[in-house]
Amino acid sequence: MATAVKAKFKCSSERISQVPKDELKDIAFIGRSNVGKSSLVNMLTGIKGLAKVSGTPGKTRLINHFLINDSWYLVDLPGYGYARVSKSKLGEFSKIITDYVLKCEKMHFLFVLVDSRLEPQKIDLNFIELLGQNGVPFGIIFTKADKLSQAQLNRSITTYKKTLAEQWEELPPMLVSSSEKGTGREEILAFIEECLKNY
Repeated sequence: MATAVKAKFKCSSERISQVPKDELKDIAFIGRSNVGKSSLVNMLTGIKGLAKVSGTPGKTRLINHFLINDSWYLVDLPGYGYARVSKSKLGEFSKIITDYVLKCEKMHFLFVLVDSRLEPQKIDLNFIELLGQNGVPFGIIFTKADKLSQAQLNRSITTYKKTLAEQWEELPPMLVSSSEKGTGREEILAFIEECLKNY
């Protein structure tokens, strides 16, 4: 895949009725607040300030659509697990997230970002379970890989696979990234290209 990516901000939506109404597919990114989502969006597009990187967790409260190469949308979803949670049964995840992930027909594939330095977090596992129960196609991206040695990273991924294998017969695709070093950029973009082809 060509390294140059043409990207521009399209819109922010407070609810799914506001997302673009065209035929282009959404490839969405989600994760716990502060997992490095905005940094990853900027790294993938090669545009430094495209998604605002915030020191304050839980800053992205809207669904942000970025038009990529005039052919698909990269969607930056609000982080979960930090902002005050509602008391509904899906309470850990705000309505804007569950509406989009479970009801938005444009959403073609979802990447769940997890911090490669941490043990599997309950909230991530709960979210992944929600995706499984609803048949949502997703993959996992391990972020901040530059903060670990290769051996630590391998251990971390192995632990994650073991944890998921307790519930999942087939594991989701897994990719590794470092926004600092640009690691995983080509692999993630190539994976997205495959995803969009195999509709």
